[in-house]
This record gives sequence, structure tokens and C-alpha cells, in this order.
Amino acid sequence: MLQFEELKLKLTALEPDLADLANAVGLAAMKRELAELEQRAAADGFWDNMEKAQQTTQRAANLRSKIEAYEKLVADYHDALTLIEMGDEEEELSLLPECEEAIEAVQTELEKQRLATLFTGEYDDSNAIVTFHAGAGGTEAQDWAEMLYRMYTRWAENHGFQYQILDYLDGDEAGIKSASILVKGENAYGYLKGEAGVHRLVRISPFDASGRRHTSFSAVEVIPEIDDSVEVEIRPEDIKMDVFRSSGAGGQHINKTSSAVRLTHIPTGIVVACQTERSQFQNRDTAMKMLRSKLVEIKEREHLEKIEDIKGGQAQIAWGSQIRSYVFMPYTLAKDHRTGFESGNISAVMDGEIDGFINAYLKAAANGTLSGASSEDM
Repeated sequence: MLQFEELKLKLTALEPDLADLANAVGLAAMKRELAELEQRAAADGFWDNMEKAQQTTQRAANLRSKIEAYEKLVADYHDALTLIEMGDEEEELSLLPECEEAIEAVQTELEKQRLATLFTGEYDDSNAIVTFHAGAGGTEAQDWAEMLYRMYTRWAENHGFQYQILDYLDGDEAGIKSASILVKGENAYGYLKGEAGVHRLVRISPFDASGRRHTSFSAVEVIPEIDDSVEVEIRPEDIKMDVFRSSGAGGQHINKTSSAVRLTHIPTGIVVACQTERSQFQNRDTAMKMLRSKLVEIKEREHLEKIEDIKGGQAQIAWGSQIRSYVFMPYTLAKDHRTGFESGNISAVMDGEIDGFINAYLKAAANGTLSGASSEDM
């Protein structure tokens, strides 16, 4: 039947892409490496060096996950093809919607795995520490920072990522002054790294009795969570520690004692804080991990040889240009100024549907076609 023939053509057109994906992910090489790691894990004395053994098993688990994901995609392709051929032979039109859904599922997963091949950075597969800072503008900017916080936590939930609140500082009347979360999951940093920058909001302010249009700015900072295997020298005398009471969403489930910790790296002026653990010592350990991650990320981004080369100015947020604008009034539009990608469904965007922006950034970065941020009105 014509309908099934059209669906079959649509599906089989994806077959070359499946073969290209196998080459892009290095499927054959991954299988060889996995076999070697499994052989190593089966050898006597493997667990004598616990740290090395854990690294080996983690690497094996990551490889196994990627191989299984590709093999499932191929299996889903063949299942969809079988379903289409069965519907065609039996002239069962009721199977058309199921066939269409099967093709769409294959296309979606193929695109997802194809995007994962763009994660070539050293820390792309790491967890991500995402920090939100309200810009100048008081309550309006603080409310916007909380809206961004909600947008990214919704995105994380929609994609099966877990997130942990590290720090949360309430706004004066509404919103937040700042907050930090740890997004946990494979390639979390790879997905989110392009979201770092200044985000601009244009709307009729709910805090303005006159109903005037306001423009607000908030910054999103994204750094990878660096594990302990990366050597970072931080001298104790360069750290200033302040303790304070936990508050806000990050502290609602813990004791309201002075257990929250703020660390300042004196040479660079970098400040990190954590208030979600139950003890001051735990908060300090988490804050130190955040500080290590931030210093390593800046050092490598700026191509510096030593942590000491980081200047205070590089640690400051620049409010000059936005990477993305979100307009609620007089029309609705979210537009990324680096890629040109835009969406008119602002409600969906604010509910975490930002894959289009993320994917556009990854493709443009891989192709070298990213534009600079914009300081002009849309």
C-alpha cells in the first residue's frame, strides 16, 4: 500500500545515517577497549589497587552503555521496518500511527546519539555545576534569575538528570539573588556548557503597578565537576572561609545552624558557597570541590599554565552582552544571538524545552559557525 511504502522509504533513508553514526562513535574501537577492560577486571589482583580498579570499572560501564544504546537503536530500526512490512502485507491501516511513532522514535534517538559525538571536550561527560546570578535591577532581576533556575531544573528533570541544590540565596522580595545546582548525569556538562552567559528578559513587570515594560538581565555560569584525579594546588592561606545560617530552598531540610560555608579564593576573588549539607565540614568539602572545578575550568579556558595566572577580572561577570533574549511583550520569542535559533513558544521554553537551543549551539560550535553575543534589541 502507498502509505506503508512511503513510511518504508522514510525509514530506510536513515540506514546510511546509522552506519555513519557507528563510525562517528568509534563502535568497533569501543568494543575492543571494552573487551580489554573486562579481561583486565577478571585478572587476579585487580582489586588490589581500589582507585585504579574503580576507574577501570567506571570506564567499562560507560563504554557498555554507549554500545548498548547504539545496538538498541539498530534493533529499534529493524523492529520499525518489520512493523511497516507487516502492515503493508496485511493492508492493516490501523498500524499506520504505530509505524509513524516508531520512525519518529528512531529519528529522535539517532539525533540524540549523533549530538553526543560532538562531545569531544575533556570534561564534556562530567556532571555540571550551574550557578545563577541576578543582575542589576532588584526584584525584577531576582525574579528572572529564579525563572531561569526553574527552566534549567525542569530541563534536567525532563532528561532524567538528577540535580542537587548546593546554594540558594533568596531575593529581597521575590526570586533569588543567586543559586547553584549540581546537575548529575552523563554528558551533563557537554549539554549545558553552551548555556553559560547573560540571559535577557523583556516583559511587562508584575512588580510595576504602572504596567511598564522592563528589561532584566541574569547570568548563568556552567562549569564541569572536576574529580579528585585532577591535580589542583590551592594553598590554605589563599582561602578565606565564612560561615552563616542556611536559608531558602537549599536549607529548608537542614538544621538552621551556622553550618553554611562561603569560600573566597583571595588571589582571584572567586567566591563559592554551599549550604545543603548537614554539617559545616560537609559544606566546606563541597564548596572546595566547587572552587577546584571553577579554578580548573578558568585555567584551561584561558589557556593558562598555572592557577596563579588567573586574574581577578577574569572571575567577574560581564553584563555587557546577552547570549539569548526572551521576549514576553509585545510579542513572544526566545532567540539565541549566537546561532540564530529561535522559538515563539515562550511558555514551553520556560518549562525547560530548550533542546533546540542546546542542539543548535553544539552543531554551530562543531562547525565553527558561532556568532558573538548581542547587545542590540531584537
